Amino acid sequence: MKRVLVTGGAGFIGSHLCERLMARGDEVLCVDNFFTSRRQNIVHLRDNPLFEFMRHDITWPLYVEVDQIYNLACPASPVHYQFDPVQTTKTCVHGAINMLGLAKRLKVRILQSSTSEVYGDPAQHPQTESYWGNVNPIGPRACYDEAKRCAETLFFDYYRQHNMQIRVVRIFNTYGPRMHPNDGRVVSNFIVQALKGEPITLYGTGNQSRSFCYVDDLVTGMIAMMDQDELVGPVNLGNPGEFTILELATLVKELTGSSSEIVYQPLPQDDPVRRRPDISLAKAKLHWEPTIPLRDGLARTVAFFRELLAAG
Repeated sequence: MKRVLVTGGAGFIGSHLCERLMARGDEVLCVDNFFTSRRQNIVHLRDNPLFEFMRHDITWPLYVEVDQIYNLACPASPVHYQFDPVQTTKTCVHGAINMLGLAKRLKVRILQSSTSEVYGDPAQHPQTESYWGNVNPIGPRACYDEAKRCAETLFFDYYRQHNMQIRVVRIFNTYGPRMHPNDGRVVSNFIVQALKGEPITLYGTGNQSRSFCYVDDLVTGMIAMMDQDELVGPVNLGNPGEFTILELATLVKELTGSSSEIVYQPLPQDDPVRRRPDISLAKAKLHWEPTIPLRDGLARTVAFFRELLAAG
């Protein structure tokens, strides 16, 4: 049994990670400040003796005793991270410094949840871990893109300077139950609009592409990365299946039985046109690849949102 700290543990991905760690017998200390996360995500865990919650903002130091650290804390959707861009940068950078300092004091392994956004609007397709990216450092998305890049820099500098046990994963578009209904991400947007019978909003032509990884697959990859002793990272974690946004909207309409019309809006500044991970490294070193097809994962996600909306 390990005592594991999960920052951002009440978030969409964090809550699934907490659940999985507890299912295998680990004690979990879930730390969150509820800036974008929801109490409902962890309410079913509260009475489990393996679960402990602490409300805390990781831009401030944290003094606890744990055996492993997963650092997931940060708003991850454009709507949320652009709401307070300075705080977003602080969460990524100050948060990384504080969590790395904690891991250094405790001499424990720490995993950083980085993002495919470090690749920006990529000139390489699909994206490999060796690609340095194409990021606008002063655009509206930079508070997230560049802050996550800086966090990676900090992790590798601590690794080289202090010989720390770091792990870095780059998470590509992930979806599933417990997504925030108002986070502005394409999957939750489309499903909520379809279930409400509202127009489904496509930005750009709809021909831009994304790769969608179901949250259960992602959590399996994160734990596999943390538990192995060979690979430091960064490692891409995502589903290499590539779909256009229009294909996603059409599939959501089918699964919801919605008659919503599809409307088009201008593409936001610096929004990537194509995004697909090369997961050769994860397959070779972690023996990991996604197993849940988009249709199956979306059906589960639609069921979650249908119940959420019905409850008001």
